[in-house]
Amino acid sequence: MRFVVIRDDSDVNVHQWSLSQGSFIATSVLVIVLSSALLFLTAEFLTHYLYEAKLEEMRDKNTSLVSLISELQSDLGEIQTDMSDLEEKDKALRTYANLPSIDQDIRRVGVGGYSERRKSSLSELLPGIDEKITSIEMDISELRRKVRLEKESYAAIYSTIKDNSQRLKSIPSIRPLDGGYLNTGIGYRNDPFTGEKRFHHGLDISANRGTLVYATADGKVVSAGKLGNYGNIIKINHGHGYHTFYAHLHKILVKRGAEIKRGNLIGQVGNTGRSTASHLHYEVHYFGTPQDPEHYFLARNLR
Repeated sequence: MRFVVIRDDSDVNVHQWSLSQGSFIATSVLVIVLSSALLFLTAEFLTHYLYEAKLEEMRDKNTSLVSLISELQSDLGEIQTDMSDLEEKDKALRTYANLPSIDQDIRRVGVGGYSERRKSSLSELLPGIDEKITSIEMDISELRRKVRLEKESYAAIYSTIKDNSQRLKSIPSIRPLDGGYLNTGIGYRNDPFTGEKRFHHGLDISANRGTLVYATADGKVVSAGKLGNYGNIIKINHGHGYHTFYAHLHKILVKRGAEIKRGNLIGQVGNTGRSTASHLHYEVHYFGTPQDPEHYFLARNLR
């Protein structure tokens, strides 16, 4: 096989090459091998470059996913706290509406028993991601059940309150004073004077002398004066079986027989009678039986 090269600007520059068939085949194979190697290296470089770029993109997305899951867990934690507050408010509202509290076993129905473990391709890139997702699913499932239960409970409370709007005016439902520190509650305690264990029928709220005391429901003052160890006291009949009792007062600002409304000023905190410090002793009775006053605090403030 012969190759001839002739230059246009010269008559004498003529070059000829002759290749045997074997040399041509060998040269062709060499060119093909070199071209293939070049293409392979180029493809390898591009593949590696694209892989690294894709891997970096996936790392960024995975970081964002982990951050999103953490935010979801944090948000769910806040929602669970809000739900706990709603459950506490539900207890107070049920007391207010004279409905029985929801049994704790009923509140726990459906919380447990979810043990299914998911296995996804994400677990290879993000170890532990499946457990986190499963945990979020369980939290959402529990919240969904609690919300449904609270909706049913509030519907029952609303229906009862609507049918008993007049009766509700007689139920003690606010704190008897603004602020103060909730000290000793209802139940057995050691007497501060004798050290003997005695049943405490009400709630002691520590506050400065002169702190204003308010009526916690509509009613009529049936007692206003001194009463032995209780010092200066006020007793109010609210009707429908409810009575409230306010003791150790510094001043009494209402008279026996006075008709009052919820939130009316009736006295001042003091330290009269058998008392070790300035505080208000407050009791709620329902048909003569002492109740836990804290269960009737639907509002933290008076207004």
